Amino acid sequence: MTTTRHVLYLFGSAAPPVLDIATVVRDAQERGFDVCLGLTSTAARWLAPKLAELERLTGHPVRSEYKLPGEPDAWPKADVIAFAPATFNTVNAWALGLTREFVVGVAAEGIGKNIPMVAMPCVNAAYVRHRQFERSIAELRAMGVTFLYGEGGFVPNQPGQGKPTDYPWRLVLDAAEDVCRA
Repeated sequence: MTTTRHVLYLFGSAAPPVLDIATVVRDAQERGFDVCLGLTSTAARWLAPKLAELERLTGHPVRSEYKLPGEPDAWPKADVIAFAPATFNTVNAWALGLTREFVVGVAAEGIGKNIPMVAMPCVNAAYVRHRQFERSIAELRAMGVTFLYGEGGFVPNQPGQGKPTDYPWRLVLDAAEDVCRA
């Protein structure tokens, strides 16, 4: 009996929890996902020494840049996109359709392609006081993104009080599994 693995595009931006992305990839693989890892340009710079290891782990190129016109797609088609950690900048750019970053562009296009999406921010309480942040979350939710923020999701901490090892990655992978079961 052959089982089909669901393809998970795991996208991360430059917030401290992204430094533990290899553990998240392994957890997703243990749940049966074929993981394709995409990063914002800054997250890719943070993880530069680990990119070759991450490519071996996923079996796919780690992407942070758009492909050139005419180049074939390097990844299989996504069954679900999980965007975490999503920074203040990433959340706002995505909601506004500002697609300078590869992962934001894929996520924005994924809305139009009806690819199920799960997102969880990683921002501090000072950022969330900016009115655009709540607007952006509302906009993404209105476009069908499951946004894990607040009760039952990510709860912001005070500036400088973050604990990256406490980031609730499990919630993102649980939600991605739920989407694939639906």
